[in-house]
Amino acid sequence: MSRPRILVIFGTRPEAIKLFPVIAALRAHGGMDVRTCVTAQHRRLLDQVLEIAGLSPDIDLDIMEPGQTLDRLTARLLVALGEVMDRERPDRVIVQGDTTTVMAAALSAYYRKIPVSHVEAGLRSGDIYQPWPEEINRRMVAPIADQHFAP
Repeated sequence: MSRPRILVIFGTRPEAIKLFPVIAALRAHGGMDVRTCVTAQHRRLLDQVLEIAGLSPDIDLDIMEPGQTLDRLTARLLVALGEVMDRERPDRVIVQGDTTTVMAAALSAYYRKIPVSHVEAGLRSGDIYQPWPEEINRRMVAPIADQHFAP
């Protein structure tokens, strides 16, 4: 039997900081093939923590462009993450938080019927515009994820 393939996707410094222990624990378990994919939604800040943690991502999409709108970012993320998932064929995707990277990764996984684990799930403000766009991202990921890890 082959080892389950886990794809951990993140794009920002806070996501990386919160996912480092998850990645380390999964790799220490040894029974899974754990791969990391960064979108670099916050390139400079993300690179700082990757260097401190000594983590070199398996896949780096380097998705940001100057002046990029949320529409364009979302479209580019969906296409790029879809290509990654088609190539990597993970058995599970793990995301953390409420960024546009998280929402696009969950939706792309959903389109491929790949189960999603959502770390820091369940937070709600009650107003879809506060914080914006994070609150709507949270609400979009919730029905897609089959595992929810509350803070």
